[in-house]
Amino acid sequence: MVLLSPLVAVLAGCAVGPDFQHPASPAVTGYTTAPLPVVTVASPGIQGNHQQFVSAPVPAEWWKELRSDKLNGLIGQALQASPTMAAAQATLRQAQETYAARAGSTLYPQVDANLSGQRQRVNPSTLGQTGDARVFNLYNTSVGVHYQLDLAGGNRRALEALAARAEYRRYELEGARLTLAANIVTTAITQARLAGQIQATEAILRAQDEQLHITRERVRLGQAAPDDVLALQTQVEQTRAGLPLLRKQLQQNEHLLAVLAGRAPGAGGLPTFTLEEFTLPSDLPLVLPSELVRRRPDIQAAEALLHAANAEYGVAVAKLYPQLNISASLGSQALSTGALFGGGSAVWSLIGQLTQPLFNPGLPAEKRASLAAFDAAAANYQSVVLEALRNVADVLRALDNDAQTLAALATADIAAQGSLESMQRQYALGAASYVQLLTAQQQAQQNRINLIAAQSQRLVDSAALYQALGGGWVASAESLR
Repeated sequence: MVLLSPLVAVLAGCAVGPDFQHPASPAVTGYTTAPLPVVTVASPGIQGNHQQFVSAPVPAEWWKELRSDKLNGLIGQALQASPTMAAAQATLRQAQETYAARAGSTLYPQVDANLSGQRQRVNPSTLGQTGDARVFNLYNTSVGVHYQLDLAGGNRRALEALAARAEYRRYELEGARLTLAANIVTTAITQARLAGQIQATEAILRAQDEQLHITRERVRLGQAAPDDVLALQTQVEQTRAGLPLLRKQLQQNEHLLAVLAGRAPGAGGLPTFTLEEFTLPSDLPLVLPSELVRRRPDIQAAEALLHAANAEYGVAVAKLYPQLNISASLGSQALSTGALFGGGSAVWSLIGQLTQPLFNPGLPAEKRASLAAFDAAAANYQSVVLEALRNVADVLRALDNDAQTLAALATADIAAQGSLESMQRQYALGAASYVQLLTAQQQAQQNRINLIAAQSQRLVDSAALYQALGGGWVASAESLR
């Protein structure tokens, strides 16, 4: 017992297993091998302004940078009504209460009250005595206290693991909020793109129908061959076949937008969007990779799992050390309930139990399994960081290429509109046929379809950059150490 006391004192002040250390930040200072342009190229028309990357924090409500009141209102409603958010919040509460339950059962002594009664029959002959058998009642009441001394810190490590898993759920909640907002932004922009492309395709179809009608008249008058009608009819029907596909995509997009907002697809009341009502942000935030790992919820979630695995390894190590349980009880015993709290006999007990595993092959295996789980969590963290860096790099390159694509299509659109205006003037002067005018209209609308796609892509990729940088969410001060 003299030798045990110093050991208990030492173990009571520490927890076995390594203390968790935050992973090192990435050593790189940039996301791409080649430097980014100072500013992207600009082009005429909507969503054609240049963009530049500035060292600035990401706004918490980053979607407001698109300057759409309808979008802001829809996201605000979705964050309140989305079942995905409700599930993430409930999961976080569950993790927090699980921690509280474990803390309450391990950090403090457990106190229980006991009240029992029994009827017994005693035969004196079994004790070598004479006399008749006696039947009597025996009542007991007591208060017991139980406590496990955390000598090796196993309970503290278990609580540390539960706290880390609660943090993981908190980061998952932030990630769900970021993903929900990004999905609504992307879906709203896609809705605007599809609506514009449907409008342009319908204009092309009207021009082709008119051209087909004229060609049929020319065949009737003997001025064109029947093969011309068949060729034009093929073109018309191909264009007509593309419209249901676009409408299906638009309708599915509307259904998705409703579900993201926490509504049934048939509920209605959702806003409709056009590309003109969005504003392309001119200044885009950019943070260093070392700061990115403290700002992205998915990276912080992976670090929380790494922390939990580290603590759970400590729990496995603690099981190899002595376990000391102490319990005590104080109560009263009497033959009647009336005497139980007054004239009963006082009874008490004090028990201390020290257990040291001597031969249990499962415990070392459990320790090795926990260490393997920690290694897996470390590898998963590295994978998440690398994917995050790739995500940002992809978006940065996409923004530059998007600007170049839009500049080329905007120039082509100007040329197509100029050609159409020239053809309209020639047609008015009788120098061009109506068929030539219809052809120029179709070419202008076809370029318009590609231009709409390029305009929407710049908006989508700008939103993707905000999401890739963590969406303005800031980790706790502990995580930012």
